[in-house]
Formats: sequence, C-alpha cells, structure tokens
Amino acid sequence: MDKLKVGIVFGGRSEEHPVSVKSAREVARNLDLEKYEPFYVGITEGGAWKLCDGPETDWENGDVRPAVLSPDHTVHGLLVQEQGRCETIRLDVVLPVLHGTLGEDGAMQGLLELSGIPYVGCDIQSSALCMDKSLAYVVARSAGIATPNFWTVTADESADPGLLTYPVFVKPARSGSSFGVTKVSREEELLSAVETARQYDSKVLIEEAVIGSEIGCAILGNDSDLVAGEVDRIALSHGFFRIHQEDRPETGSVNSTAIVPADIPEASRLLVQETAKAVYRALGCRGLSRVDLFLREDGEVVLNEVNTLPGMTSYSRYPRMMAAAGVSLSEVIDRTVSLALTGKIR
Repeated sequence: MDKLKVGIVFGGRSEEHPVSVKSAREVARNLDLEKYEPFYVGITEGGAWKLCDGPETDWENGDVRPAVLSPDHTVHGLLVQEQGRCETIRLDVVLPVLHGTLGEDGAMQGLLELSGIPYVGCDIQSSALCMDKSLAYVVARSAGIATPNFWTVTADESADPGLLTYPVFVKPARSGSSFGVTKVSREEELLSAVETARQYDSKVLIEEAVIGSEIGCAILGNDSDLVAGEVDRIALSHGFFRIHQEDRPETGSVNSTAIVPADIPEASRLLVQETAKAVYRALGCRGLSRVDLFLREDGEVVLNEVNTLPGMTSYSRYPRMMAAAGVSLSEVIDRTVSLALTGKIR
C-alpha cells in the first residue's frame, strides 16, 4: 500500500514558535514511517516557509527550499522553488503542528480550506471561536456550561479599576499559553496589567479568579464519537500556572506539577470528562483539543479555555493525558489523520 503523503507544518510567527518546533520534533519521533511519507514545512519567525528535512536543531540553516501551500485546489499540495523552477508536491493530508496566533486561530485553517487538502484539527470557525476566550465563554454559557465572570477591553477603551472585585486575571483575549497574563490583586495594578496584555492582543480579557483546582482533559474525535483522555490536575506550589514560561520546561516547572491521573474523586473525574466533551461539542471542535477547566470545592466544573492545537512536546499535557488513557502519541497521530480523511476514528 502506498504511503500517505503528510505535510507537517510547524514553527510560525507567534510567540509560541519555539514550542511548536519542540512539538514537531516529538511528532517526528512518533510518526510511523511505514504508513506516512512526511514533508516538513517550517515557518520561520519572520514568516518564511521552508521545506526541510525535519524540525531538528538549526533546521532553518540546513538543506531547505522555499515552499508554500498552494491555495489552488487543483495543485492540492506544495509549490517548491528549485533552481529557478517550481516543483509541485501533492499531499494527501496536512498535520498542522502550530500554536497561537496565525496557527490555531483559523488563519492556517482558511488557507487549508482553499487548498482543498484534508487537515487535522478544528475548522476555521471553531479555531477562531476557541482562540477568542471571551467569545468561547459566550457560546459555552449559552450551552449551559459555567464560565468565570468576565469583561473585555478593546483598543479604544480603558478599564475602570474601581468596578472590579479582586483578584482578577488580565490576559490577551486571543493569544496562546500564558504570555501576557497577569494576576491582579489590587486596583493600582490593573492598568499596568492591561498594557502588558496589549503587547499580545488589542483585545484584553479581565476575568474573575476562580477558586478551585486547575484541571485539564484531552479530547479526540468528531461529533458524538469522542474519546476522553485521563484528567490531569495542576498542583501549584505558589503563584499561578504559567505554561511555557520556563527557560527549560523539559526539566520541570518552577511552581507547578501536572498530576496524571488527577487525584480527585471518581465522580468529579467523570463530570470533568463529560463537561469537556460538552464544551468541545458546543464550540464545534473536531479532531482534537485540550479543554482546560476549574474544579471548585463544591464540585462545580467551570470552563477556563480550549486549546485546539495543544502542545505535543515531551512535557505537554495532551499526550500525557492520552497516554494515561492507553493512547500513545503515535496512535493519536493515526487517529487524527483518519479523522481528517474520513471523519471517523479507525
């Protein structure tokens, strides 16, 4: 049987570029080369697209050729520059290994829709919706899912510190990980926190601090056919959870540990998984996503955010939760590719 030609796009122009490269390395290590013929397309921080041998260290300076995904449906693949001429490579499927803006916000998904190439993960609408935390909260609330109380501040607005009950979290409304996030405990800290968030997005989200445990749940599948990974819990020694902020996250976090399976009651675990599935369906997710939630002491589950292209690094939460449920990263790749091609898990 012929191997599937898989385009693996990584890197990108967002602040999560280094994390994307690490995720792509882990995907490369777990890709079944008996099934797939990979074509690695790295996007530099400056936005240049390069066909390369893989996402290993210093990939940008190796044997690379300029290459782009063609929006022409008849090409159905890559346009590669080679010694003054243009070569085409037809792809069967694309696996985006991108995080943050211009990767999981619908921009890349729009290009893939134009190209006509099946791709792993959420479509344009759900990608954009999940990326904007305030819009995700509105839709989730309409589906009966609890969310924090929140306020938005656009580019031409200012926040009134006297109207809020502290503490609150101030964050970019449309950004990944915890870049630009500040916990604000006093009125005089608010305006500075808003300016910090505006370094990443013109739209700022202010939300109440939810008292409870930070919980995550990995989801894989489409529509009603969903698989939930094991639930994890983020144990904090101090401060708040700041994913990807450490210099060497592979060696551990300065203030947090992910406990998988989460040390919570069985009833709570099942409720978290069912709530995560409800969030996934309400926001129109497909393929895979990591749903982050809060578990209050009274047992209520509250939405935090949804990551539609979660990290796949050696220390990332999504693959660890799926592995704890008996699904390896290699199997995650197989199943998400199958979903992209057929809409069903094989």
